Amino acid sequence: MGLRELESYGEPGAMVYLADCVELMRLMPAGSVDAVFADPPYRLSNGGVTLKNGRVGPVDKGAWDRSLGSFERDHEFNVRWLEEARRVLKPDGTVWVSGTHHAIFSIGFALQTLGLKVINSVVWEKPDPPPNALHTAFTHAHETLVWASKGRGHTFNYELVNSPNPGGQLSSVWRIPAVPRREKLCGYHPTQKPLRLVRRALLASTGEGDLVFDPFCGSGTTAVAAKELNRSFVGAELEEEFCELAARRIGATERGSVLREIRALGPGA
Repeated sequence: MGLRELESYGEPGAMVYLADCVELMRLMPAGSVDAVFADPPYRLSNGGVTLKNGRVGPVDKGAWDRSLGSFERDHEFNVRWLEEARRVLKPDGTVWVSGTHHAIFSIGFALQTLGLKVINSVVWEKPDPPPNALHTAFTHAHETLVWASKGRGHTFNYELVNSPNPGGQLSSVWRIPAVPRREKLCGYHPTQKPLRLVRRALLASTGEGDLVFDPFCGSGTTAVAAKELNRSFVGAELEEEFCELAARRIGATERGSVLREIRALGPGA
């Protein structure tokens, strides 16, 4: 099977395929991708509870977020898709992976096992996290993003993400609010990430015209951020309704719009 035989959504330069990410990556040439941004399943939908609108409710987000049956099988899945991600990355390419403590330690171990070098472990601090429903632990107020490189070199656009003042350097703790309502106008996804979070990662680690790949496209946030920054995009998504949601968001996005704003404001804005 080739790419042309897969059902696709979006537009040239920002394409989402209805496909398993490993199968899709196996159709992609080695060394063809500048950056991977991945938000893989956290394996949280296993009978837990959380607070929703002040009431205790199930955490269940869908079958795609459930454990495969054991830690070993969940970790094997992470190794499998990361191995293909490493293959499609260019020699100086990098990969971003987000997660909570439920999955991020497996991700970090898999990355290092596969020979990728961790550049940063970034903390996404959430200003208004949901309370701990069962009063059994501290409130979960952050997620982690691991940024790793395939080779010795990697892109870091220091001037675009930092203040001219050395004392104003951006740290590895990013305080970013949850997804605003305006980013949900095209539809709902239970694990949607804020555009601001993904934009920052892509702005820092890719260049204009670079190719960004997202193995777990979901609502298409990575695709939107890539288009706003005039990057090319390819993604994989298993659920047709989310492919359609991603396509709607891509269609509503103006190419290069945020990149033009950044250039107008100047370095470090």
